[in-house]
Amino acid sequence: MSPATQPHVLVVEDELAQREVLGYNLEAEGFRTSKAEDGEQALMMVDEDLPDVIVLDWMLPNVSGIEVCRQLKTRPDTRNVPIIMLSARSEEVDKVRGLETGADDYVVKPYSVSELMARVRTQLRRVRPATVGQVLVFEDIELDSETHRVMRAEKLLKLGPTEFRLLTTFMEKPGRVWSREQLLDRVWGRDIYVDTRTVDVHIGRLRKALTQHGGDDPVRTVRGAGYALG
Repeated sequence: MSPATQPHVLVVEDELAQREVLGYNLEAEGFRTSKAEDGEQALMMVDEDLPDVIVLDWMLPNVSGIEVCRQLKTRPDTRNVPIIMLSARSEEVDKVRGLETGADDYVVKPYSVSELMARVRTQLRRVRPATVGQVLVFEDIELDSETHRVMRAEKLLKLGPTEFRLLTTFMEKPGRVWSREQLLDRVWGRDIYVDTRTVDVHIGRLRKALTQHGGDDPVRTVRGAGYALG
């Protein structure tokens, strides 16, 4: 999996040893990780590079995990990013408070690393199903991320690797409008400089590939905003 398509997990933990263990295990599972040691740094890193999942410790210096969670869940651009809250607080009232603040899951310390990895995968299945091997379906198009096969009306389509990543991005969130800059980040990666016009070229190739056996073009151009599937 290329760095651009690797699921990105932000680990927010003030204890260095815990942070390193989590980062190591997530990277061993094939995830791209970022690490923050306090709430203030976490909020800054989310603005710089939006993660797919956040693993967030409750007790943090500067800005608490609960406050980080509250802020992210009230913002339109981050409210759908799953947050797994880590806490030594095992009381029911604390768990309820964490979930009511917007956390999508709550894990009590000490926890099993393998259990936490499973919970990360569960959240990813919801927001980026292709990264955990699920077959994506949109109308008569079927995309298998493990075999890299795309079928339309039961006919095999030939797609280049960039067009495959573009289609995966679109099929994970049908109807969502992606700007050229967002597609560059997701498909090519933040560390690679590519002109935004390159996106238009590959969108053209994707459209040609999707209609190679007939059928309507499912990719929609949204004037002044970008592209969407459906």
